[in-house]
Amino acid sequence: MASTAGTETGYRTARGTRTAAAVVTVLGLIGTAAACGGGTSADGAGGSTVTVAVAGDPGSLSPTTALASTALAMNSFAYDTLVHIDADGSPVPGVAEKWSATPTSAKFTIRPGVTCEDGSALTAEDVAAEYNHIADPKNQSPMLGLSVPVTAVAKADKAARTVTVTTRKPAPFIVEMARLLPLLCEESLAKPAALTRATHASGPYRLTEAVPGDHYTYAKRYGYSWGPGGSTGAGLPGKVVSHESTAANLLMAGQINVALVNGADQDRLDAAEVKYRSLEALFGQLLFNQAAGRPTADLAVRKALISVLDLKQLGNVATGGKGRPATGIGEIAPTPCTGDTVTGNLPAHDTEQAAAALTAAGWTKSGGTWTKDGKPLTVGLNYATNQGPQVASAVELAVQQWTSFGVRATAKPTGSGSIISTLSGGDWDIAWAPIGVTLPDQLTQFYDGPPPPKGNNFGSVVNPDYHRLIARAAAEPGAAGCALWNAADAALVKHVDIVPIVSKANRYYAKGVTFEVDGSGIVPSTLRRSAG
Repeated sequence: MASTAGTETGYRTARGTRTAAAVVTVLGLIGTAAACGGGTSADGAGGSTVTVAVAGDPGSLSPTTALASTALAMNSFAYDTLVHIDADGSPVPGVAEKWSATPTSAKFTIRPGVTCEDGSALTAEDVAAEYNHIADPKNQSPMLGLSVPVTAVAKADKAARTVTVTTRKPAPFIVEMARLLPLLCEESLAKPAALTRATHASGPYRLTEAVPGDHYTYAKRYGYSWGPGGSTGAGLPGKVVSHESTAANLLMAGQINVALVNGADQDRLDAAEVKYRSLEALFGQLLFNQAAGRPTADLAVRKALISVLDLKQLGNVATGGKGRPATGIGEIAPTPCTGDTVTGNLPAHDTEQAAAALTAAGWTKSGGTWTKDGKPLTVGLNYATNQGPQVASAVELAVQQWTSFGVRATAKPTGSGSIISTLSGGDWDIAWAPIGVTLPDQLTQFYDGPPPPKGNNFGSVVNPDYHRLIARAAAEPGAAGCALWNAADAALVKHVDIVPIVSKANRYYAKGVTFEVDGSGIVPSTLRRSAG
């Protein structure tokens, strides 16, 4: 598995202290775990538990419907996948012991002995049923296009323990995307709502307690033996938590074991020589709502708004000077396509150019405000508060720069669990919304096709160049299509459909444990106690 870490921020507090987010506790090294109140043992972190900080309540945990990054990360503790991804980006066995693939099909052989938490066997029939459930448009699963190819149909061979997935359209990464398919025993598919605050686990842990906004507790599944590279449940610890400065305080005090810290608290953790694993990921990106009637549906407005901003300054503020200008639109390593699709493709920082663009589009400036047809240019910038105070400062800086230029702009903070619902609801103009995936074709559902509720094209993007290029790229096998995938990504940037601003090495700091990470965060089956 990948040897670096990163995704969301988080924290966990002791009982009696209010927090804005939730706590997840994974139990099961030796004996009973410490209570969620944060009791500690001689090693400083509750000997049989590990406490990990996450950034906000996950909302629904139902694995076929949850899309929020916190929920996806938490579900990785409970649900295993057909394959995992090694540090070089190649798939390695998970629940599938072997596979073969073509651009329009894949055949997975399910290893024997895999069970769900009630002891029932996870079979090829279960896996095929889940593929077909997600692929069925009537179920409106957001995992369609992420973990299951559009147009997929799956058939099981019980005797051979195989699942054959076929698609009408090419799916060049059909095996790799299976790493995001959280496997369920079939009976759970009929009642996905029952898994909103529960699990029917196929992975190393099972959810035993869920108190939204406060804590989530996972217990080790003894007998688990089908993890990445054949890893087992031996030595698995457990406990997970939520926020950032508080997380750093608790980590330093030995009350939690792991916290993903993106902000200024990195400095004091580094000074204390707290070990970490990191993963370079897109940290800042603007997404525009181009639905009819929105000011940002106008390309001239989008170009002007970006010309007004000093994107380098925004990136420095958002990352405390520790980021670098983004060169991609969200593919997280290890990923097959790594070209620079951003540099030189965005409007330059030039307020005179911005004014000229608006004037040419019929806007006039009166009384210090840009107007058209008697209406002022008014935009709101939504952002998730769980990205930390530095992102909030960057958003306020953007609002200030737009306001100084003559745009009526406001910052609109949203809770970590509500940014997806905000985008899905359609009542927004601009969002600070970095999207992270591991494969370029997983981005297509966000920038092509129908908007919510029929799809996940949150910004109602219509980009003919992108549409044409992704169709050509999908016809190429795997990495052979990277030049086309890169050109497609660049087409979105050139059309100012999205504005990647800054990337950053997100850091998981840890005391008393070791682990590996991939693009989804901590690999649960690799959590181990350590002396340091």
